[in-house]
Amino acid sequence: MEKVLDVYERPYDPNKPVICFDERPCQLIGDILTPLPMEAGKVKRQDYHYERNGVCCVFMAVEPLAGHRIIKITERKTKKDYAEFMKEVAQEYSRAEKIILIQDNLNTHNPSSFYEILCAPEAFDLAQRFEMVYTPKKASWLNMAEIELSVLSKQCLDRRIGDKEKLASEVIPWAQRRNQQKATITWSFSKNKARNKLKRHYESIQKLI
Repeated sequence: MEKVLDVYERPYDPNKPVICFDERPCQLIGDILTPLPMEAGKVKRQDYHYERNGVCCVFMAVEPLAGHRIIKITERKTKKDYAEFMKEVAQEYSRAEKIILIQDNLNTHNPSSFYEILCAPEAFDLAQRFEMVYTPKKASWLNMAEIELSVLSKQCLDRRIGDKEKLASEVIPWAQRRNQQKATITWSFSKNKARNKLKRHYESIQKLI
């Protein structure tokens, strides 16, 4: 936890950008009956029946201090999907010396996934572009990408979306608008605050020594 918080306390450095990454499954739900649009004196009407059209996944990488995010819709979240997305992130930040990547401990989130799509020398070179910092198990709330995904859910995924193409047409323009606005994330939970708030846990560890 303190390692993640220490990264968040670093000043902005374009040569070593801090990127938070996470994924969100999305259930594709379509209408059986076409909704009736809003009219003068009448609200929009939508039938309660719906159809399930499977699931897909939203990949999100957000740079909290710069207000920049990269987003992609995939059918799954396999090692191959992860590696391809990280390749895009590396290309987006091609001028950076090192990309500091905050992510959770999912088994696909490691450099071994790069070898799914690249030859060994290329996979190794891609791995060198990142400094991977992992949130502790059961503490994914430390990942600021979850905050951005929550904003996405409230502003864009609060309606029925029946297919992957429609989802992309909603999500990608949303991300573009957020980037134009340079919408940043302010993180206030520091190491000192953690030590005070979670004091009993620090003390319990000391008792074990």
